[in-house]
Amino acid sequence: MKDIPKELFEGYVAFKYGHLRTQRARYRELAAKGQKPQAMIVGCCDSRAAPETIFDAVPGQLFVLRNVANLVPPYDPDGSFHSTSAALEYGVQALKVKDIIVMGHARCGGIAAALEGNHSADSPGDFIGKWISLADAAKADIEREPLSASARQERLEKHSVLRSVSNLRTFPWIEAQESKGKLKLHGAYFDIESGELSWYDKALGSFRVVEDGAKIPI
Repeated sequence: MKDIPKELFEGYVAFKYGHLRTQRARYRELAAKGQKPQAMIVGCCDSRAAPETIFDAVPGQLFVLRNVANLVPPYDPDGSFHSTSAALEYGVQALKVKDIIVMGHARCGGIAAALEGNHSADSPGDFIGKWISLADAAKADIEREPLSASARQERLEKHSVLRSVSNLRTFPWIEAQESKGKLKLHGAYFDIESGELSWYDKALGSFRVVEDGAKIPI
């Protein structure tokens, strides 16, 4: 077992003799009956913003999709490989999740790259430049706003969440389920430094910090 990184090996041992023992019955049930998560999270692959940790989720509770900058592309069945779209299709069509939450976060490197403008489709690298260009529409929306550098980054982090929620509605089977009231779409934002979670309040048209004991507006 020398090939396993030391910290991962120690983490697995702690899981096996700690968490797994207390959750043994749940794992057996999940193995026998399959997963039935009610919510799907579209989050960033940033190691500091893990949805399962933020929501203190138990195994089988959340269907999590993570990519660079938690971006959702528009519906485009062009015959290419589409990991994000495939996960959305599985979550909605097969698992029949009731809620999809696009969750951005503070100090996002992908959004910083979008702001710096060094992410063009023909930039060095095979994939990241093209992917980050998905944030260009959100960037254009806020371009003329008089903001400081840090405020602009946060504004784009949040606005790109809303753009991704809009892109979710370009998927016909998502739009159909939402129109029937069987699926709800949400925007959320996690501040790494403070640990605060903000939820997009449609009635107010802005993100609001979720207070202790408060009901998330879903």
